[in-house]
Amino acid sequence: MIGYLTQNYPLIHAFQRRPLRRTPQATPSRNRVFKMAPKLSDYFSAGEVTAVKGSLDRPISGLVMDSRRVVPGNLFFALPGRRADGVSFIDEAVSRGAVAIVTQKLPGHAQSGVTFIAVPDARAALARVAQRYYKFPDRDMAVIGVTGTNGKTTVTHLLKHFLNGSQKVGLIGTINYDLGARTVPSFRTTPESLDIYGMMAQMRDAGCKQAVMEVSSHGIDQQRVRGLQFGAAVFTNLTRDHLDYHKTLDAYFAVKTRLFTGDTGAAPKVAVVNLDDPYGAKLAALIPAGVKTVTFGENPSALVRAEAVTLNFKNTTFRLVWPGGTLDVDSPLIGRYNVSNLLAAIATAWGLGRDPVVFLARLRAFPGVAGRMERIEEGQPFNVLVDYAHTDDALHNALGMLRAITPGRLLVVFGCGGNRDRTKRPLMVKAVQEFADFAFATADNPRSEPLAQIFADMKAGVTAPEKISWTEDRRRAISLALDTAQAGDCLLIAGKGHESYQEFADTVIPFDDRQVVRELIGVKLLKT
Repeated sequence: MIGYLTQNYPLIHAFQRRPLRRTPQATPSRNRVFKMAPKLSDYFSAGEVTAVKGSLDRPISGLVMDSRRVVPGNLFFALPGRRADGVSFIDEAVSRGAVAIVTQKLPGHAQSGVTFIAVPDARAALARVAQRYYKFPDRDMAVIGVTGTNGKTTVTHLLKHFLNGSQKVGLIGTINYDLGARTVPSFRTTPESLDIYGMMAQMRDAGCKQAVMEVSSHGIDQQRVRGLQFGAAVFTNLTRDHLDYHKTLDAYFAVKTRLFTGDTGAAPKVAVVNLDDPYGAKLAALIPAGVKTVTFGENPSALVRAEAVTLNFKNTTFRLVWPGGTLDVDSPLIGRYNVSNLLAAIATAWGLGRDPVVFLARLRAFPGVAGRMERIEEGQPFNVLVDYAHTDDALHNALGMLRAITPGRLLVVFGCGGNRDRTKRPLMVKAVQEFADFAFATADNPRSEPLAQIFADMKAGVTAPEKISWTEDRRRAISLALDTAQAGDCLLIAGKGHESYQEFADTVIPFDDRQVVRELIGVKLLKT
């Protein structure tokens, strides 16, 4: 995304085509700009390329991987994709002014005046070149990567809160990107490597000394974090998700392990692993020698652990135990899984040399995370919570926690995303029916998949048909749930959390569960 990267506009201007003249004009200022420009030879070594057509001794104005974003002088990376191959967009990139192309196979008829560079893996090459182009920003900051099926967003925000004392802390995640000097909306949990290194360069230039980022399995598998030096890597958990991509849980786990074993190009200095999760226990045994391992959980063997946990609707308390001492913790985050999230952040900060007594003094001021068990208070006599839970495990944890602390009925609005793992749909319904008194099944980003097909998959998990209704329109489903709720009840609206849109085929429409709830409660209270 070009809006997240800095551009060298004088250099771009120097590359722009000039009107034809009998004698080409070369102004001194233009020559100076070209003389200071980076060259292809600065970013590629002989062992990294398989073939070259054209000269590597030519200046470039920047890097780009989207042909629509090419500006004069750019180096364009033709990346392979699941839906389209970047090779198909080489002509467009050249027509827009690209002077060099990176591809995995040289074209049979290469355009004259353009340098073509063939590499074994275009995505890995993009990561290497981006890291060099932005002068290794990951080496100037302590970068913390958090991976796992659930909890990444909460853990990264907790870490940012704990570490953000006298120094700025950057953030790359599902909700937004904090670049130190500005915060911009997120477009992907783990962006492409070009965006990551470009944003980290902005963090470094803004004075950030640490950066925390969510690392998805797609991001690892697609080389988006290739070569990135992590000061710490954190594993939260692993449950069924993304099997449309990874096919099996074992393959999903194998991708996650790369972040900890050095298979992404560099092993982390500290590995922080959830010992309560069975995959975490397997991962801990795979950490290479020389990497400091910090385990966390309620497991008695964990280095950083919670004991005597007490849960309620207002807060969570427990006794924190770590090799340096013990501390009574009063957390504003509710739910047992948030005990795990908090332990992950505490273990990471401690593993990086911070004192829990000092940074936990800031816990009460933690503002929470948008769309993560976010309470909606509009004067209604019942609890309404909006959460991002969109897997069977996340729903099981969230609803199990709410069931234990809700005096009245537990109501749920939820759905399953389209064009995603179909095998988890009946499992999500089973999790809801296990705990909810009544559920409203509805749309949740159907994308290009017919909602009838999504509902059909979900209905395979129904165990109590009298406790679930099916409503295609999400706003209508939320309205019905609010009409049903009474004093003492709890309504969970799950699946979308912080998202402010819904995806239908090729259309994206504005839709924010939190805003919709507030609007509907306001209308209903006016009628009473």
